[in-house]
Amino acid sequence: MAKLSVLGTGGWGIALAMNGKSCGMDVVMWSLFEDEVKALQSSRESRLLSGIKIPEDIEITNDLSRADNADITIIAVPSFAVRETAARLKSFNTGIIVNVAKGFEKGSMKCLSDVIGEELPGRKIVVLSGPSHAEEVARAVPTSVVVSSYDAEAAGYVQKMLMGPKFRIYTNSDVTGVEVGGAIKNVIAVAAGIENGLEVGDNTRAALITRGLAEMARLGVAMGADRNTFMGLSGLGDLIVTCMSVHSRNNRFGNLVGKGVPVKEALSQVGTVEGYYATEIVMRLAEKYGVDMPITAECYSVLYNGADPLAALSNLMTRPGRPECETETPWM
Repeated sequence: MAKLSVLGTGGWGIALAMNGKSCGMDVVMWSLFEDEVKALQSSRESRLLSGIKIPEDIEITNDLSRADNADITIIAVPSFAVRETAARLKSFNTGIIVNVAKGFEKGSMKCLSDVIGEELPGRKIVVLSGPSHAEEVARAVPTSVVVSSYDAEAAGYVQKMLMGPKFRIYTNSDVTGVEVGGAIKNVIAVAAGIENGLEVGDNTRAALITRGLAEMARLGVAMGADRNTFMGLSGLGDLIVTCMSVHSRNNRFGNLVGKGVPVKEALSQVGTVEGYYATEIVMRLAEKYGVDMPITAECYSVLYNGADPLAALSNLMTRPGRPECETETPWM
């Protein structure tokens, strides 16, 4: 039986562990936090996935050696913990490493697969992304995602081992596009949440999602991605689900900010909000590559400079007129 090791016992890690078990793999879940492990071992249930029982035959441990000798190792920790987690695996037989965190590394502004590659040179690395709320994957709600790797054989193996009747996996060779889409959609989701908190309407949300997609594609292409990737699952697909769903922490966080809750208080209420951290990094990347990203810029001004959300919306609506289509691709 093939072995799957999942590093991280948040909602997404648990959901992917359960999916791996349903696909017939031997599954070990690891967490750095002993108290969290003991609670999960005792209750077989996470507060992040209420009402969902973790199968008894999924091992839960804080002994990292139990994750050794895997065929696939999933890194399911927040983006800020990816490098530290990867560094712990230097002496391990990880098999293919699958990163499911969405974001960029603070400081270096690197894509997370590059961060893992620096810590674990020579390993086969796959990125998994797409519209996939953990709450639904854990309940076996039909879901489609995409995996991407510079090693097509590795991506194909992950597709083969983790795809099932309720969890469909596509492959895509554009690693940069898949990672950029997954990171920037978090920023736009925060902006959509702010818009929702302001209670302005569906028209506004539709415009924000559409123009947010244009910003995503602009930066992605500047970073070397294929623009077509952003019309796929890791771009448009993930953007829709994150901007529209109550399951999205980015959306919930933005909603609180839009209603006037101070940023720090909103963060403490929601927990880890990847879009908050990504907003600052994406602004720096936009400056580095000379890309116009007005929604991201206004989101940054609200989150980091204390700007009024309504004023930020007004700034977006009163920008000078321009053509919708700047290239042969209308949505850019």
